[in-house]
Amino acid sequence: MRLNKLNFIIKKSKKRVGRGIGSTKGKTCGRGHKGQKSRSGVAIKSFEGGQMPLYRRLPKRGFKSLKVNDIAMINLSKVEDIIKSKKISTNLKLNLQNLQKSNLIHKKFKRLKILGSGDLKLKFDVEVNFISNSAKAKIEKLGGKITVIK
Repeated sequence: MRLNKLNFIIKKSKKRVGRGIGSTKGKTCGRGHKGQKSRSGVAIKSFEGGQMPLYRRLPKRGFKSLKVNDIAMINLSKVEDIIKSKKISTNLKLNLQNLQKSNLIHKKFKRLKILGSGDLKLKFDVEVNFISNSAKAKIEKLGGKITVIK
């Protein structure tokens, strides 16, 4: 038996702050005496006593693109390995849906691009959004069919 296998929830009663001396959190309610932090409505997140805060002393670096990267890129060498290992059969059209169903490409991708690095020995049909010129030439050389989706 383990603690994470127990099927009942242990509820601990919340300590009511400021309800008399006997409650152990009476009078100052655990905030100590006086000062800014004892008062309500105070947020001293990165205040350093008037010194220039660390987040302002350090230079700004980097850039986060607003363009969402939703294009899955796959090389012909990887496609060859996939077909050789029989994860996808050659009679099926190689497209994004088939790759996602067989858990070879993550579900977050919405478009597919095939790149031309690697050699091909097997003929297969492809349905993609983008394809490089070298990949297109190699697939067509073996007699494969390419469908470009817009």
